[in-house]
Amino acid sequence: MKKPLRNGTAILAILSLSGCAQIDPPDNLEPVASGDGYQAQYREPEVSRSEAGFLLSQTMNESRCRPAAGGTGGKGAGTAQAALAGERFTRNDLVNVRVGDDETFNGDYVISRDGTLKLPFLSPIRAQGRTAIQIEDDIAAKLIAEDFYSDRPRLSVRAADFASVTVGVSGAVFEPKAVEIGGVPGDEVDSRRQGALGASTEARNLSAALRAAGGVRPDADISAVEVRRGSSLYLLDMRGVFEGQNAVDIMLLTGDQVHVPSRGCFQEDLMRPSPISPPGVTLFLSNLTQPAAGNALSAIGREVREFPYGTRYLQAVVDTNCVGGARATSAHRSSVLFSRNPVTQVSVVIERRIEDLLRRADRDDYDPFLLPGDAIACYDSTITNLGEVGRLIGAFNY
Repeated sequence: MKKPLRNGTAILAILSLSGCAQIDPPDNLEPVASGDGYQAQYREPEVSRSEAGFLLSQTMNESRCRPAAGGTGGKGAGTAQAALAGERFTRNDLVNVRVGDDETFNGDYVISRDGTLKLPFLSPIRAQGRTAIQIEDDIAAKLIAEDFYSDRPRLSVRAADFASVTVGVSGAVFEPKAVEIGGVPGDEVDSRRQGALGASTEARNLSAALRAAGGVRPDADISAVEVRRGSSLYLLDMRGVFEGQNAVDIMLLTGDQVHVPSRGCFQEDLMRPSPISPPGVTLFLSNLTQPAAGNALSAIGREVREFPYGTRYLQAVVDTNCVGGARATSAHRSSVLFSRNPVTQVSVVIERRIEDLLRRADRDDYDPFLLPGDAIACYDSTITNLGEVGRLIGAFNY
């Protein structure tokens, strides 16, 4: 009675294997197979391993680049840097004012919502976006004009505590949005610092705002980052950030608008850690022999990992345990990369035979850089698949 059942299951197994062998490669709306996706590394290998040539992906990526808006020296970069450099105040900053020994004016003041500093008996003094020296000059002029002093008194305006600021970040960043940067949580305040005169922070810098917006994308034109402050537009050349030079990392104010233009191409030299790059890549991984019956078994919530920015596909595949093991049963695996074009927001799926890619001399040409939010799923080798079919046949025979 069991013989027909065994024959039937054998046929079922053959059909299953036949179906697995005929699975079509993933379809994509973008022409990634020819190298016209976000990364040229997404394209399909066009030659065999023995015919592998020189690396072409970087040249293919660069060929689509528009000229850098900042040119060779950064158009207007020097003027913008000079105009925005230094410590500047914004609303809600805590400022300590000293006018000699005059207790009438001495004290701590919070810059008002309208961006002015309001001292007793004086008209409001503009403080938003201004330096301590500029505010000191205005206070002195008003004290003399109001006949409080005939000559300029000794004056001191110092930051006592910097408030957080909210700025808008748009353009070629991974998470364009309004971000709040700066400020110190209440449980992290140093009481000795609170009692001291003066204040300092790097948390309100331009680089902090770019990181809070997910970091600059690989297509970003960092030669002409735009900062709009009021009615003025400034261009900042931030290319030096990747060479250890951060002279243009200006202090931002509430209400500033930051825009990062795009060059329309994938720039491999931006795929490395920097003060304006994403802090890392969150990657979703799957390496299950078969679909799990529940979330607990498949470790949902524990298989999302952080990788350094600049990590490549093969590195993540190794981390997922998709490479290595017993050659007879573990080789010839494949894996799939799920990504999304950050410019068009169109998803792409790239499938690779891991062993073939690993052994190619030109592997870097087809080894994509990972982007935030990418996912990798591994498929087992043919031998493992046969083992699964055998297990299934055994189950049918009971």
